Amino acid sequence: MRAVPFRALQRTAVCIVLLLAGTSQAQQVDDFDYFLADRIIIRNGLQALLTCNGLFTSGRSLEQLFAQELAYVTHPVGTVDGGEYRIDLERKAVAVGGPESGPVIHAAFRDGIGCVVMAPNQDLDDIESLPILALPGPEGDPATTPWPMGDVTDPNLLPGNVDWAALDAASDWAFDRKSPEQVTLSLIVVHKGQIIHERYADGVDRTTRTRTWSTAKSIAATLIGMLVDEGRLELDAPLGIEWLPEVAAYDSDPRDAITLRHVLNMSSGLYPVDSFDMEYATGSGLAYWAGASSVDNARRRGLIREPGTHWDYENYDTLLAVYAMKRALGDTRTYAEFPRKALFDRIGMRSTLASTDRFGDFIFSSQVYTTARDLARFGLLYLQNGVWQGQRLISEDWIEFVRTPAPASAGRGNDYGGQFWLVPDDRDDVPRSAYSTAGNRGQYVVIIPSHETVIVRRGLDYGKQGFNRWDLAREVLKAIK
Repeated sequence: MRAVPFRALQRTAVCIVLLLAGTSQAQQVDDFDYFLADRIIIRNGLQALLTCNGLFTSGRSLEQLFAQELAYVTHPVGTVDGGEYRIDLERKAVAVGGPESGPVIHAAFRDGIGCVVMAPNQDLDDIESLPILALPGPEGDPATTPWPMGDVTDPNLLPGNVDWAALDAASDWAFDRKSPEQVTLSLIVVHKGQIIHERYADGVDRTTRTRTWSTAKSIAATLIGMLVDEGRLELDAPLGIEWLPEVAAYDSDPRDAITLRHVLNMSSGLYPVDSFDMEYATGSGLAYWAGASSVDNARRRGLIREPGTHWDYENYDTLLAVYAMKRALGDTRTYAEFPRKALFDRIGMRSTLASTDRFGDFIFSSQVYTTARDLARFGLLYLQNGVWQGQRLISEDWIEFVRTPAPASAGRGNDYGGQFWLVPDDRDDVPRSAYSTAGNRGQYVVIIPSHETVIVRRGLDYGKQGFNRWDLAREVLKAIK
């Protein structure tokens, strides 16, 4: 890997600080950013991973990536015409960085997983050290298999209680946004088990995988719930993990009071490292975009509040629950294959890739790539109360848990359950029984049991974003008589 001259990195640092902060140089001297080096590495890794997955997981073009995926990146490196980034088509890898833009960060596609970001001191020669999942796909051909296990839909099965003009109007509402920062890629509406509406933006179709962002948290909760149902994990038992840093008095560590329920309710009491504008300087950003261990950093936070008393949205709370899942499964191979064997393959989510860090730990707080149809299948599983084709996959008790307000969320309107979002107390225009996944850039799966309806909206929103899933639910339900 080519070394970056110190003076060049200094120039890069000054430029990026001024651009990111939007302040004058004199102001920046008073508020020196001691995490600047991290921000530069994370920015380059963010672009490397989004570009790698965009090209090799989603099958998007470089023009599409710069126009949409990379619109999310503050001051991306280069343009579609070139810059300090390299794409290796043969090895399915991307490198971002150089003398003017900071340390080079690589990301490489791995079969069965998607792209994995590498550490700053790694290069393309280290690709073979990255995880891979060699697991045959499920039997059958989705092109000839009826929905929902396959992709064949039958117009004769469409329910008759739908106002099709109102449904088209709801679809237009989702796609024709006044804000250019709200970019709808796909919309699927499932009613009474059947797809009654499906629409895609130009350049996207039902095979296009895109990043779930935090919708992955709800998928993680489903897998964890399966283990709770089997008695291999307990909601109200301590997580039972080894905290970092290791200290002599470990047996009296106050973090041992944290339970699985606490982390799934986003109320662990641990220091919120992703808050206070630090998400892209420290915390989970280092694992997402810079090759750090997602497990080690999740275990390194100190306790600042009594568990269960305060709500903080933290990626690492989810990753602590995922680590507890790993420990319950027992061995590396079982853990690596568990999402596919326990959930994805069983409900027809053939296109879904759950990605890992370079150590093989699932980044189930964000890093899943999938299609709109696969997310519709996921929502349908919940709509059917955890039963799939006559077989119960998740218990009614677990579904009740994920859609029950976390006690610590009362102060914010009881809008969060167990890695799912709930209808806020101040809304009366959508059914109170509705609940949803939610991911950055507008990734939503809305489940509305009272109307036997699932709504999937995928987006590439950026900037202030602001697309409201409950408003979308209100518009769609106007079509359900």
